[in-house]
Amino acid sequence: MAIDLVPFPPMFRISRTFPRPAVLEPERELWCRLEEHGQLITSGSQIAIAVGSRGITGLADLVRVIASWVKERGAEPFIVPAMGSHGGATAEGQAGILHDYGIRADSVGAPIRSSMDVVELPEGCEVRVFQDRYAHQADGIILINRIKPHTDFHGPYESGLMKMLAIGLGKQAQALEIHRHGVRGLRDISPKVALHVLRHSKILLGVGLVENAFEDTAELRVIPAHAIPEIEKELLQRARELMPGLPVDDVDILIVDEIGKDISGVGMDTNVIGRLKIPGEPDPERPRVRMIVARSLTPASHGNAIGLGLADIVTRRLFQAINFEATYENLYTSAFLERGKVPVIADSDAQAFAFAARACTGSRDPRVVRIPNTRRLGILQVSSPVLEELRERADVQVLGQVPGPMNEDGTLGPF
Repeated sequence: MAIDLVPFPPMFRISRTFPRPAVLEPERELWCRLEEHGQLITSGSQIAIAVGSRGITGLADLVRVIASWVKERGAEPFIVPAMGSHGGATAEGQAGILHDYGIRADSVGAPIRSSMDVVELPEGCEVRVFQDRYAHQADGIILINRIKPHTDFHGPYESGLMKMLAIGLGKQAQALEIHRHGVRGLRDISPKVALHVLRHSKILLGVGLVENAFEDTAELRVIPAHAIPEIEKELLQRARELMPGLPVDDVDILIVDEIGKDISGVGMDTNVIGRLKIPGEPDPERPRVRMIVARSLTPASHGNAIGLGLADIVTRRLFQAINFEATYENLYTSAFLERGKVPVIADSDAQAFAFAARACTGSRDPRVVRIPNTRRLGILQVSSPVLEELRERADVQVLGQVPGPMNEDGTLGPF
């Protein structure tokens, strides 16, 4: 496709200072906190450890600690994927996601039992309630998940243990049951389902994790089942306080180097980019981003590019990495189809920038921000107009100009 390329502007690397509370030895901390609940494990019992599809720092090591602790009490642990319809809504796909996170029988000391089969729990909730068959047949269930603001809605419970109880453990059957009610299903019905699961299931403990802006474990709590609803509210507020964002509210072109399920449930965190793309739901007031360019898809996504519709332009290499079967399975379950629509496809980074710059009519010197992804915002690249706004900020350090940001072959250099 012939197009006159727009010169890529000079870019400058900056670093940002965020609060960085951290648990210094997460594995040791987890073991100590688990020890407070040893009376819950009976010798000879089968204990399911529910693990989701979110990227979590040190996840495999933490799962191994839980499995070791369970075995020390004479019980038999096993791992179940608790990720709704992710992994193409197949047992193999969900086991593959865990494998990519380093969660294998030999690495965590517990077998993986992956299935899409579910058992329906007793009636009494607004919707039908399901649970993974393997987990349901166990003598007890331990959850582990990161707690953070959700990408679709805001409420007292967003992404965390309550959502894992409601949707993750309920597999595709529960995801469909809740998502057919749209945002109301996620925000209002999902907590009711989680409470129903707590009443009618064998949940023992929830391991709740909060990460800081640098992906360190900032909070680690081992929560008895009855206390999960209350403690999760506290941890969600803590996650909001620690969540990073863009350094400025107004951006002409946001370049996102990679999107993917391991970064956010919808590829890019909507709280960071300021877009929801859910009909009837208003976008966040800030940031205000005119054009979003997405450059690549993470390997850990297994081709699931849900959220590509949040971008305006994607590169051809990202497009060619898409597994549409896996993407559409996740997309149709969510029912938010806008997020799966294919944006404009550019043959190179240079062409993607040219498309975006031309779309930003009236901007001769565009405000450009480049980020690795929406989880890693400590080091950014910005154009001159953004740099000038940030020079006096105490939380920003200018690291220098990026040498030749665009290569001769039309690709952006390493971050």
